[in-house]
Amino acid sequence: MVFPLKPNFAQMSKAELKAYVLANRDDTEAIRFLFRIPLGIEVKRYPAMYDQEGMPIAENIRVAEEAIRQRVEETNNP
Repeated sequence: MVFPLKPNFAQMSKAELKAYVLANRDDTEAIRFLFRIPLGIEVKRYPAMYDQEGMPIAENIRVAEEAIRQRVEETNNP
């Protein structure tokens, strides 16, 4: 059995990779590569906004809103 060679995702532009993923929606390797987080980028994780019953968690929403406000302020006032 001959398997076709996969493209080198690292050499593809973002647009080429998106087009490839749209054409090959079952290629989990390509999907993971498309959504990977580049090295050196810090990712902040926030607690869930809703509990298991779907009720809002006010304190967690307040924390997220404050983080968004701070980020907007940092972006607007470099």
